[in-house]
Amino acid sequence: MLSRPMIGYAHVTKSFGSLKAVDDLSLDIAEGEFVAIVGGSGSGKTTLLRLANRLIEADGGTITIEGEDAQSVDPVALRRRIGYVFQSGGLFPHLSVADNIGITPKLLGEPAADIAARVDELLGLVQLDRNAHRSRLPEALSGGQRQRVGVARALAARPRIVLMDEPFGALDPLTRDALGEDYRSLHRKLGLTTVMITHDMTEAILLADRIAVMHSGQLLAQGTPAALSKSSDAYVLELLRTPRRQVERLNALLPQSGAA
Repeated sequence: MLSRPMIGYAHVTKSFGSLKAVDDLSLDIAEGEFVAIVGGSGSGKTTLLRLANRLIEADGGTITIEGEDAQSVDPVALRRRIGYVFQSGGLFPHLSVADNIGITPKLLGEPAADIAARVDELLGLVQLDRNAHRSRLPEALSGGQRQRVGVARALAARPRIVLMDEPFGALDPLTRDALGEDYRSLHRKLGLTTVMITHDMTEAILLADRIAVMHSGQLLAQGTPAALSKSSDAYVLELLRTPRRQVERLNALLPQSGAA
């Protein structure tokens, strides 16, 4: 018998006026899984993510979080037990790095000494020097550093689930690659369940266990990269062609390793 999903969407719908952003979508995400939701602008992927922690409310269907109907849980309490990483870090500009990371534990009433220890632990986890960064304001950080602080803040209340909305999209390629790999290691080390929104199929293939492809509010396909490559859907195949084309162009432009 299959264990209950950490996140379950069953026949979920969400409309904005005449636009069906999510259209009768069902998707289960297992404990410990890293799922990337991929699709073009307007495909409904960010709406799907925000429905999970009730930043927006579904019109129909059922969403379960750790086996509980999300509608039966206070939305503020729900958000405090789910980590959320925004594209630009989403840090409070007037708060220091330490205060940004510690804000959720503070709201949960944890003792100041425990929060301070947790901040130091998390700065280490996301590979930022605590002495150099603790008291800095976000404006004094690079884009990559801000995003590392955003990840630390999302992990501060020890969530089992982390939602990520284009978390690395605004970063330069080197920083993006390094931070993606570092987060994937954290995901494994902490036993997280992660759902990441991205429009970058290469990133999805490299980081995720499973990819869900959305188009016009519907789930077109889901599976491992290898399984998706066997899809007969033209849109799915077109998404997979982009990374392949990039590899072919790179191989043509760069000398082969070991070549004279």
